[in-house]
Amino acid sequence: MRINEILKNKRTLSFEVFPPKKAETETEKLFATIRELKKLRTDFISVTYGAGGSNARNAADIAGFIKAEGIEPLAHLTGGPSTPSEIDAVAKKLRQLGVENVLALRGDRPVEFDGDYCKYFRHATDLQTYLQKYDFTLGGACYPEGHQECASLYDDLENLKKKEECGAKFFISQIFYDNAYYYRLVSEARKIGITSPIIPGIMPITNPKNIARIKSMCGSTIPIELRNMLEMYSGNPSLMREAGINYAVYQIMDLIAKGAPGVHLCIMNHADIALEIYDRLHNFFNELF
Repeated sequence: MRINEILKNKRTLSFEVFPPKKAETETEKLFATIRELKKLRTDFISVTYGAGGSNARNAADIAGFIKAEGIEPLAHLTGGPSTPSEIDAVAKKLRQLGVENVLALRGDRPVEFDGDYCKYFRHATDLQTYLQKYDFTLGGACYPEGHQECASLYDDLENLKKKEECGAKFFISQIFYDNAYYYRLVSEARKIGITSPIIPGIMPITNPKNIARIKSMCGSTIPIELRNMLEMYSGNPSLMREAGINYAVYQIMDLIAKGAPGVHLCIMNHADIALEIYDRLHNFFNELF
């Protein structure tokens, strides 16, 4: 089913997974994770792959597995490192597997990437336009604190509007930890005529390694109250995990109370984190999703 059609009828609960680096030894573990996520009545699962274009074919296979499990997959396609022929190969495979939904991204150039990044698809909109021939329902990324390459949030919002004009039917935000940034993004987007649903992206911080990854990946602001907890509990893994999950639960409750169309949880392939959050919000999800 098309994700934009699901969003017309209900709030969505979704998760993000990624292909393991050691595909031959860890893919079965990921399949087990996906089966666990299925128990949570998830509406769709997105599948990412390396910004340098690595794991694209494996990501397509995982999207096909998600589809076979009766869940809607959202396949990431990253234009930056890709040639048209590479995009065609993955897009055709996705369609053969019954995948209908694609998150079209430019992707940020990895430090180790060697070559002309974005040679063929300099913007996400270029990739969106190219993908029109495959009849995917397209989604796009957005950035509550503004994209790092944009001078301001408002410059970034103009890019968001272009994505909608080029066919994006919904957006998923980059992860954030201060909900005020998400509310500002939605408010300002509506002011300039962007009407598509904007799903907030949430990633619980459950260990110190997450913090470094978040800073390198997107530079999201860590609010002082969360930072204090992380510093206090960083030496105690079980307490840090508890604090991180509790904070994610708070974010979700606040976001839904203020009208978010759903939540998209980045769980780093850890089904136990998803299960724990779902368990704490079980009645909440049953009543409001």
